[in-house]
Amino acid sequence: MKKATAVSVAVTTVIYLLCGCVGYAAFGDGAPDNLLTGFGFYEPFWLLDVANAAVTVHLVGTYQVITQPIFAYVELRAAAAWPDSAFVGTREVRLWPTAVRVSVCPLRLTWRTAYVCVTTAVAMAMPFFGSVVGLIGAISFWPLTVYFPVSMYIAQRRVPRGSTRWMFLQALSAVCLLVSVVAAAGSVADVAAEFKAHNPFRRG
Repeated sequence: MKKATAVSVAVTTVIYLLCGCVGYAAFGDGAPDNLLTGFGFYEPFWLLDVANAAVTVHLVGTYQVITQPIFAYVELRAAAAWPDSAFVGTREVRLWPTAVRVSVCPLRLTWRTAYVCVTTAVAMAMPFFGSVVGLIGAISFWPLTVYFPVSMYIAQRRVPRGSTRWMFLQALSAVCLLVSVVAAAGSVADVAAEFKAHNPFRRG
């Protein structure tokens, strides 16, 4: 896991920095959210298909991880409120025409499906999806990518408070917090500007 995390974070950082820095250097504030199709070019088609497939795989995995607390909260509250309900409980279902049997929770199946459908519809209705994704990324970057891993490292390795390594890690965390705040402010400004230009509830 340590090697996989190091490689994945390094590759993600390089790709994001290249897209952000090269896009801004070439187009400034006019750089589109989607560098592949933002300029009206849709060829070669195979490249766009591969890129979209990669984005789909990335977002599906991220979606499942990030929304687990919401799913767990609703399902635990429902189980506490209706402990004897068959809709909340788990039942064995046979996959026809095979003899394979699986455990299915009707609440989990319907609630999670409805949640995914609603959030997907809301995302599709927004003409400023890229700015919203940027805002979510900016808000989640520092706590998930920097603060918690650094805190766990300090606790696991028992890094003495006030030592050189402790000071360096705290400085790194502070710099990344500043980056997250600045990125979030920029994303909020983008969302506000695009919301003024586009009304998702108006036709035409």
